[in-house]
Amino acid sequence: MPSDSKILIVDDHEDTLYALESALAPLGYQLGRATSGDEALKQVLRGQVGLLLLDVRMPGVSGLDVVRYMRRLEQTQHIPVILLTGFGPDHELTSAAFSLGVADLVMKPIDPWALRTKVRYLFDAHRRHLALTQEVRELRALVKDHPDDKKDPDHIGVGVGVEGGQGAAHPALPHPDARVPVQRGQGAHTGELKPDRT
Repeated sequence: MPSDSKILIVDDHEDTLYALESALAPLGYQLGRATSGDEALKQVLRGQVGLLLLDVRMPGVSGLDVVRYMRRLEQTQHIPVILLTGFGPDHELTSAAFSLGVADLVMKPIDPWALRTKVRYLFDAHRRHLALTQEVRELRALVKDHPDDKKDPDHIGVGVGVEGGQGAAHPALPHPDARVPVQRGQGAHTGELKPDRT
């Protein structure tokens, strides 16, 4: 995630936007605001949004509509969303929200301390996820650009010599783990010579 990524707060009431901004200001993150679902989607599609605080019920495009659209696009489907509602517990809303992968559903009035804790965790976790994804992408590109050497490392620098200006094969060296055969007349297990009894 870019260093200038922001938390986008979306609500159609100015006083709620101000209260949410005040609650999150101590975290020190960059904050953005939108007053409609349409405006929120435009900002999300421009990029650099790392988390959405989104009111559920807004005129026109609702909070759930915004999330549905985001989840259909690869570039926005992993952005964490906290939905805000002032209408109390609603089983249907809760079911719809979590089926869309919403991180949390928070009731108004908001507890600033609890909200800051959730936002800090989700925002930082998303940044770590994106950083790791980018690292994996770079490693894959590196592997693709530098494929594995097909030569057998056991034979590199061994077995070819220069003799009279021409390449000549040297006898193959035994593998370090190979057993050396014990000749008759030697100790069967130790490899030591038997004493001469003559």
